[in-house]
Amino acid sequence: MTQDSAFAGSIPAIYDECLVPVLFAPYARDIAARAVVLGPRAVLELAAGTGAVSHLLAAALPGASVIATDLNPAMLEVAAARGGAANLSFRPADAQALPFAGGVFDLVLAQFGAMFFPDKVGAYAEARRVLEPGGTLLFNVWDRLDRNPGSAAVHEAVREAVPEPRPGFIARTPFGYNDPAAIEAELRAAGFDEVTIEPVAKTSPPGSAAALARGMCLGSPLAGELAAHPPEARDRALAEATAAARRIEPPGGFAMSALVVTAR
Repeated sequence: MTQDSAFAGSIPAIYDECLVPVLFAPYARDIAARAVVLGPRAVLELAAGTGAVSHLLAAALPGASVIATDLNPAMLEVAAARGGAANLSFRPADAQALPFAGGVFDLVLAQFGAMFFPDKVGAYAEARRVLEPGGTLLFNVWDRLDRNPGSAAVHEAVREAVPEPRPGFIARTPFGYNDPAAIEAELRAAGFDEVTIEPVAKTSPPGSAAALARGMCLGSPLAGELAAHPPEARDRALAEATAAARRIEPPGGFAMSALVVTAR
């Protein structure tokens, strides 16, 4: 596990409180609806986090089994604390070394998780291994940072607020994997034959600026980068990120853009 993929301590609770409603819930509804159209009977979710998609899937697919996995057990603890349906289970697992037999799922799904896989071709190959013939890998990743102005404002404000080493997590990891040609090439290298990539625009709830800034600064691995600085610098980074996000937030909420990828 790298620093960029470590979600532990106080991070999972703040992530769930702040980032899920602002960034992830709108796309969770989108990807869950796409999954329902496929009509799967056995679903494996990778990088499930605190369950933004997991619970939607279980409710929308009562006849299917849903196994939600994540590299970070602390994230799954938050997800499981919400309760769950009889067809939903949580299990820690590394997407690059899945503890499942081959060909047992007809849908593998991941919401904003692929960016965190150190070996993306390896993770995609593992997804293909556990899929039955004709199965589908469905996931989304963030589009370019400049197409997600709220997150871009937080990133720039934090970098300006603290001295070296300046934090780069936001641009490097969550918003650092959005080249459609590269994504398709890696999926084909992993053995997928049919790949489609679709940009999808959403809007965060109005009045999300403070939650977005707090979630990014304290509820993501950015917190680890900020911890390298004195407390007063970390406090200044959060204050300036909040102010920057508030200055640019439209009345209707931040525009967001992601790429939805389907591979078979």
